[in-house]
Amino acid sequence: QVQLVESGGGLVQPGGSLRLSCAASRSIFSVYAMGWYRQVPGKQRELVAAITSGGSTNYADSVKGRFTISRDNAKNMVYLQMNSLKPEDTAVYYCNAYRRDYFSTRIDYWGQGTQVTVSS
Repeated sequence: QVQLVESGGGLVQPGGSLRLSCAASRSIFSVYAMGWYRQVPGKQRELVAAITSGGSTNYADSVKGRFTISRDNAKNMVYLQMNSLKPEDTAVYYCNAYRRDYFSTRIDYWGQGTQVTVSS
């Protein structure tokens, strides 16, 4: 079945770095964009960074200058390099991919999430 698998989360001190990886199944075809969302208890899931099939990127204001999203189309993978991490970056990070159906309705695919904890 359709599968997205994240890895790379963990515990890091403030100011540290982590790199998240997401492997996408080839069963996800005609993907328009892939990206990363994060969620903390009691809050909505928010977009962190996204990259289109054409290479265009978009970042949340809170992570601009600190996080970098990249992709490897040959391996169907997307990465998130996170530098200068802050306690407020603590969240469950989810890999996302989406496409459009015949009616241009967005169809999303999600990974299971990986925990990132920034604490001393």
